[in-house]
Amino acid sequence: MAANSTLLCIHRDPAQLSLLQEKGYELLTATNGHEGLQLFMSRSVDAIVLEYHLGLLDGAVIADEIKQVQPEMPIVMLAEHLDLPGGALKSVDAVVTKSDGPHFLLATVHSVLNAKPAQPAEGKLPVQGPAHCAQLPTDEKNTPFSPGVWRSIRNGTVQF
Repeated sequence: MAANSTLLCIHRDPAQLSLLQEKGYELLTATNGHEGLQLFMSRSVDAIVLEYHLGLLDGAVIADEIKQVQPEMPIVMLAEHLDLPGGALKSVDAVVTKSDGPHFLLATVHSVLNAKPAQPAEGKLPVQGPAHCAQLPTDEKNTPFSPGVWRSIRNGTVQF
């Protein structure tokens, strides 16, 4: 999946996510957790961009609720910083700090929409690592971006 995917953006200021729309994603927006959960239950979306600091219901609570209904739904958490309470990231697929910038958020959304789930070896359970920014496969053939693309993401010149 790429551009033309529908993203549910639960963010106090959805205008800050305009780059996603500029790059072709359809955005459904909610400014609080309650409104976001209502949209999630009533509309079909491909992924969720979720701000951690939402007020009454923080993003971790919203992510937990979403994963209970649709465990496979990709969720990207957007946070002020990575110093979050323990367990805050257990239900998200990736986290991006606001200081990483909009291009890194764009790349992370693209990554979670295009990442192929790892196939466990026969008879073995997959090892789950801590939730962190853009959990990517370690073998190059399953990595969604080349090293050159990662450099362009960091310097803000990424093109998909």
